Amino acid sequence: PSQPNEIKKFVVWDYVVFAGLFLVCASIGVFFAIKERKKKTSKEFLVGGKQMSCGPIAFSLTSSFMSAVTVLGTPSEVYRYGASFVLFFLAYTFVIILTSELFLPVFYRSDITSTYEVMMYMSFFFFHEHFLFQILYTGIVVYAPSLALNQVTGFDLWGSVVATGVVCTFYCTTGGLKAVVWADAFQMVVMVLGFVTVLIRGTILNGGSTSIWEDAYEGSRLNIFDFDVDPLRRHTFWTIVIGGTFTWLGLYGVNQSTIQRCISCKSEKHAKMALYLNLLGLWIILVCAVFSGLVMYAHYKNCDPWTAGFISAPDQLMPYFVMDIFSSMPGVPGLFVACAFSGTLSTVAASINALATVTFEDLVRKCFPNLSEKTSTWTSKGLCILYGVLCTSMAGAASLMGGVVQAALSIHGMCGGPMLGLFTLGIIFPCVNWKGAIGGFLTGITLAFWVGIGSFIYPAQPVKTIPLELSTLNCTLANSTALCFSPSLLSHLLRPLLADTWYSLSYLYFSTIGCLGCIISGLLISFVTGWCSVRTKHLCTITQLGFICKHLYVVKINFTLKGPQQKLSLPI
Repeated sequence: PSQPNEIKKFVVWDYVVFAGLFLVCASIGVFFAIKERKKKTSKEFLVGGKQMSCGPIAFSLTSSFMSAVTVLGTPSEVYRYGASFVLFFLAYTFVIILTSELFLPVFYRSDITSTYEVMMYMSFFFFHEHFLFQILYTGIVVYAPSLALNQVTGFDLWGSVVATGVVCTFYCTTGGLKAVVWADAFQMVVMVLGFVTVLIRGTILNGGSTSIWEDAYEGSRLNIFDFDVDPLRRHTFWTIVIGGTFTWLGLYGVNQSTIQRCISCKSEKHAKMALYLNLLGLWIILVCAVFSGLVMYAHYKNCDPWTAGFISAPDQLMPYFVMDIFSSMPGVPGLFVACAFSGTLSTVAASINALATVTFEDLVRKCFPNLSEKTSTWTSKGLCILYGVLCTSMAGAASLMGGVVQAALSIHGMCGGPMLGLFTLGIIFPCVNWKGAIGGFLTGITLAFWVGIGSFIYPAQPVKTIPLELSTLNCTLANSTALCFSPSLLSHLLRPLLADTWYSLSYLYFSTIGCLGCIISGLLISFVTGWCSVRTKHLCTITQLGFICKHLYVVKINFTLKGPQQKLSLPI
């Protein structure tokens, strides 16, 4: 198509459709508050009484991890860099297999509520950092899509931010985990429906699927399998499959939000089924997002709105495209915005619930072990309100951070690698002592932050990250200054020796570095200081930290026990 006409803003029907999403989510919270009013235990509120089935948990997991960043960012990524993003299909597969077969049994059979109950000494190092970055990440998940949609659709920025925070906090507080899970399931349906609507309309307008495929091929968008082993390349087969697996395993395998919902299932079998059904959901969302990017490229192959200056950031491409193709269909753009915010709502709700659970189990219950069930439930609800306010407020802080926003998103990922390495040491290498565990964790997080922060200060040379060709042949450039986004000459002159090697590693390897650094250094330190003795069932007393920890080899040994009566417990 030629240069698009003036893009229309939201109309009344768009707001009605969008408001409907919030209304349904709030109603789910009210429904479970009324239904579960007689079950006033903290376990019922935080983990659904461990009676959830695999279906809604699977939908909830998919919806939570496919946030608005996926809905807006993945199509833009494919539009600019090509469809190699679809290789995350393999990374997701490896992540789910490892999570269900390696990590999930440990947590489920331990009869825990918080993942940090397994390794309490980790909390001292990571508690404050994890909570800070989790809240910051959640605030960004709220703010980033709100900003992109505001600048393209005219959708009120702070109205959407506040509404998101209020609605998520409301149904988390009133309905607990069951409300979060069922609201996520509904939001998953909305996300898929939004994507399918865009795909059908975009395919019809651009001559059908065959034409779109030909355009993508001619534009080099289908060069998926790049087996270059250069770790400095942003996206290759190896960076996506290896780096993507480590990155997502840090978010799935040892993430409180994931494990909390898995252990809420009525049995370990249901929990595993939920993860594998969730894998199917991840594949569906990924394929929808990738094909949306290809359809968008076919539509704008001769007039790129970003290069031409019609929009100010790549993340605005998808909402701009939606407002363009549905300009004559009131209400449908509202469906897409609901699709984007479904990912936001699910991510925020899961974060609020997970943060409240960790705080209650690892701090409140440990400090006040004799709390009544009624007091415990009200305390849990109060924590949900507290974290809802903090996450919404952090969205306001994110608006003042400019380029640091992207840095904060990556920092959140960098924390996952060392966490993954620490849990892996405890599960797979029971001979590692407490010195190796702590030393390994500190080494891993140091390496991950070193390469991550260095990459932000000294960005990789454009030759490693340059987008594919984008044409403005049929455009009248809206703002020629939009093309001036190259780094300053000063930053090139001051680049240190590591800038073009260590600091230029693909961002997908940050988690890999943190995880492997933790494991290798943990093993070396334990070898030097003496392996942990399994025979004596060694307990590590860390008096200077005030914690007592049990090694996870106890968990590994009890895996051989048979029968449901052999429930494993780890009293701290």
